[in-house]
Amino acid sequence: MASAKIIWTQIDEAPALATFSLLPIVKAYTKGTGVEIETSDISLAGRIIANFPENLTEEQRIADHLAELGSLAKSPQGNIIKLPNISASIPQLQAAIKELQDQGYDIPDYPEEPRTEAEKQLQARFAKVLGSAVNPVLREGNSDRRAATSVKTFAQKNPHKMMKDWPESGSKTRVAHMASGDFYGSEKSATVSAPTNVRIEFVAADGSVSPLKEKLALLTGEVIDSAVMNAGALRAFYAKQIAAAKRDGLLLSLHLKATMMKVSDPIMFGHCVSVYFKDALEKHAESLAGIGANVNNGLADILDKLDRLPAEKKAEIEADIAACYENGPDLAMVDSRKGITNLHVPNNVIIDASMPVVVRDGGRMRNKNDGLQDTIAVIPDRCYATMYQAIIEDCQAHGQFDPSTMGSVSNVGLMAKKAEEYGSHDKTFTAPGNGTIRVVDDSGQTLLEQKVEEGDIFRMCQTKDEAIRDWVKLGVTRARATGAPAIVWLDENRGHDSEIIKKVKAYLPDHDTSSLEIHIKKPVDAMRFSLERIRRGEDTISVTGNVLRDYLTDLFPILELGTSARMLSIVPLLNGGGLFETGAGGSAPKHVQQFLYEGHLRWDSLGEYCALVPSFELIASTNQNATAALLAKTLDEAIGKYLENARYPSRKVNEIDNRGSSFYLALYWAQTLAAQSEDAGMSTKFKPVAQALAEHEATITSELLAAQGAGQDIGGYYHPDPVLCTKAMRPSATFNAIIDAI
Repeated sequence: MASAKIIWTQIDEAPALATFSLLPIVKAYTKGTGVEIETSDISLAGRIIANFPENLTEEQRIADHLAELGSLAKSPQGNIIKLPNISASIPQLQAAIKELQDQGYDIPDYPEEPRTEAEKQLQARFAKVLGSAVNPVLREGNSDRRAATSVKTFAQKNPHKMMKDWPESGSKTRVAHMASGDFYGSEKSATVSAPTNVRIEFVAADGSVSPLKEKLALLTGEVIDSAVMNAGALRAFYAKQIAAAKRDGLLLSLHLKATMMKVSDPIMFGHCVSVYFKDALEKHAESLAGIGANVNNGLADILDKLDRLPAEKKAEIEADIAACYENGPDLAMVDSRKGITNLHVPNNVIIDASMPVVVRDGGRMRNKNDGLQDTIAVIPDRCYATMYQAIIEDCQAHGQFDPSTMGSVSNVGLMAKKAEEYGSHDKTFTAPGNGTIRVVDDSGQTLLEQKVEEGDIFRMCQTKDEAIRDWVKLGVTRARATGAPAIVWLDENRGHDSEIIKKVKAYLPDHDTSSLEIHIKKPVDAMRFSLERIRRGEDTISVTGNVLRDYLTDLFPILELGTSARMLSIVPLLNGGGLFETGAGGSAPKHVQQFLYEGHLRWDSLGEYCALVPSFELIASTNQNATAALLAKTLDEAIGKYLENARYPSRKVNEIDNRGSSFYLALYWAQTLAAQSEDAGMSTKFKPVAQALAEHEATITSELLAAQGAGQDIGGYYHPDPVLCTKAMRPSATFNAIIDAI
């Protein structure tokens, strides 16, 4: 039997720790089955190390695993289980660099404000690591993301307890967005009629031309678009919402995505910081510039760098910042105990994770007293802000959702070939002056142009025709498989969406859509349609672009299941093979903090368990490997027992955590393998394993619980020591002996 490889990604934070517990089990159970498990390091630290081999010793160097996986994702042999990784903001990048330097890695500092050509080149080199650096490389297919039937059934029978009632006295919470001057209002789009190369250039008011990007290859049928966020309008909008929050006694909260949209959104974040703290920052502008304080990195960056000033000056600035707090509205808090607000760090509040919690918590966020309070949720751009307002209005009218009865909204997401990578990578720029930014092809024809003022944010993106065709096909396939209505979330009044609508209407007739219910609706109407069905307990398929894919696959699962980590995410790769994503990692930092403080890891690896099932099934079908099919079937049964017996991690220390969950998965999987009659050899192999795990259950669980209650030293946050991690995540000698003996 030819062997087949599953590539398991080494990543960051809580799912990385969980891997040290789970992966030894998976490797033991697949031994001798023709299924090989191989790891590939695409963590933030790993990507940094791979980027600077010339600075490191032979022992420190690692290969560019991300590039290797990118090639694999384009081949029929691709079978990748991709866990959530850090999409690094600049503060996270700097923290990871500092940790690596402290560990003896000769990694250069990140130049925030490059002055020399060498510093500019170094910044460009680090740009490959920042933001959503991993996903566009691996996502060589579109996304089919949904809750597995067993997971949804369990969630309805055992609804999570995190939903909070919306206040009977009425909710003043609202979503605030711009009315003009945003990306939505300025977006222009076009479909390329023939292969060409384009350049992006800035034309100043005096007619001089400066290149922003020299060469960008476009294919026939590719959709391109450009849009501008007017900085002046954005700042005026922020000022208006700050005043409104103060007037109405509401919290002020800002919801952006400074990780995925790594160029545009930190700038938008910085504008909010500078408007809220305007009096203090303008008064001390010279001093703050001298110490390199950067509002785009949040208030924390300013406060951290105040130590570079004389004590008297530092105290004066801190007092003026305190006065801004006093005179402004209260800010939503990330950690009220530590005084960390919504404006401290750009990656602390990520819209796809934060807005579902606003809904879950009854339209409220945490205030400085750690109580819940109504908020103005500030989402500047109108592209998707309106759909969040729609769900707020629905809850204000009908009350909180009931996880025991609510339907599901699954997602078919357009993301192949780096589709719709907005505000990120190499096509987003800050306007250097007043003038025009234009996209010009090889013949000198201007395809798109935008008037800009100094400081405006220009963004361009691409969406390839091949990706759109496959997306439409996948949407129809899911509608046929489920019988649920498929709603294509596109707005005919938006430049980009209007071009995509033309393609959707052209490609739908290529498929049998008889008896299927397929609609095209703008996001606000698609949200209302879906919510009506959810409240009736009915399921709906959302067929969306890349950004909405990201937002909705957190929003609905958090409400339905309590977490998006329990979602099944299958990416059928365009050239064959599969990418299996294991859930969202937005809460992963808090999980690590708890683990380091009290030795309890509440990360639920259910996403990893579920992803393994279709990964095994792919090997079964492509390699005619009956044992892989058996592994998939028995693992699926074991997951059902895991859920039925509530073996998922508790949030509280000295109760079952991730390590205990992995033990019970191993127990149930061994039992199902031992009990099956399809493969006598596998049954014989796992009967003693199942017996030993069952006989020593009490000892194993007591050993696992005994490891909790005290702080853990794992040798680092971004680049922990694997020996220490193994010790921390495999603390049961009894369990380890049984697994290692298989």
